[in-house]
Amino acid sequence: MRDELPPLTPDEYRRYGRHLTLPEVGEEGQRRLKASAVLVIGAGGLGSPALLYLAAAGVGRITLCDFDVVDATNLQRQVLFATDDLGREKATAAAARLRALNPHVAVEPVRDRVSSANVRALVRGADVVIDGSDNFTTRYLVNDACVLEGRPYVYGSIYRFDGQASVFHPPAGPCYRCLFPEPPPDALVPNCAQAGVLGVLPGLVGSIQAAEALKILLGRGRTLLGRLLLVDALGLGFREVRLHRDPDCPACGDTPTITEAIEAGGGACADSAGGPALGPELTPAEAAERLASPSPPLVVDVREEWEFRSGALPGALNIPLGDVQTRLDAFPQDRDILVYCRVGPRGERAVEMMRAAGVHGAWNLAGGLAAWRAEVDPDQVVA
Repeated sequence: MRDELPPLTPDEYRRYGRHLTLPEVGEEGQRRLKASAVLVIGAGGLGSPALLYLAAAGVGRITLCDFDVVDATNLQRQVLFATDDLGREKATAAAARLRALNPHVAVEPVRDRVSSANVRALVRGADVVIDGSDNFTTRYLVNDACVLEGRPYVYGSIYRFDGQASVFHPPAGPCYRCLFPEPPPDALVPNCAQAGVLGVLPGLVGSIQAAEALKILLGRGRTLLGRLLLVDALGLGFREVRLHRDPDCPACGDTPTITEAIEAGGGACADSAGGPALGPELTPAEAAERLASPSPPLVVDVREEWEFRSGALPGALNIPLGDVQTRLDAFPQDRDILVYCRVGPRGERAVEMMRAAGVHGAWNLAGGLAAWRAEVDPDQVVA
């Protein structure tokens, strides 16, 4: 945030009138928001409401990071997007929507995934970081970058009917690793398609994240620092768990051992980009060439049955990822196998299991059906 606060224009005085009447905000607070910069990672279920409310509130600069494209399954909860946005890059579509909502806000879309190579620079350029990602790899990466750069990290997560939110900002309070020291094993993390989520739940949690960010920028109110808010949408209840900084935490403890923000595998929610690839891959072009050869590979779709029914590659066999381990005898060991999901991670895990069981001809379709549609067949349905 700049030391010298920018003035408000006549249009901004009208636009933010309901803020200006609040003693806790007022003209100075609104100018503080205008001078602020927020980084939002992910323009999905959590990022959608957070971005909309930040832009409406007049946060001066919003950087949003998302490398995915809009597909039909997003529209049930990702309120930034409309049917006309199907197939568009999320970052591009989101930026257009936010600029239309508030032309006084500078919106910077980043059409790339957050990684070790860019995370610290992105975090360093923000006053507050809101994490709307859906995988553990990104959460740990962003947490470590926020600790190293001294930025408050506004956390949110959702699962079926339950949500969580908190603010991490050591040394004033704990960091994410104080709560969850290590990522959970992959086997304990259900994929998003299997678990599902009530569409309004990310709206609740993402709005809470936006409120926390605005309070931090204004320097007003009591934030969720040191508190984990648990949201039960099915029973409509809220409760809190007190959190404390762990002096032995490898990121923010008394003798930290984490000195760089580095990606580490573990616990990625299916269909979210996170850690490194888990198995051999074929690009869509390479896969198309093999499928057109005299000896095409067996095609295996590891999405859920409802996803498979919405559209699949011709001749594909549907074996959901959760069933792969018990169906290993269905995969020939003397033939190539092309495995795919929606955007790649479930296919990666399936290939890893197959190859560990001796099915050495298994290959993952890099980028899944979304990449196939983008590079080979624009008419391919992706769900």
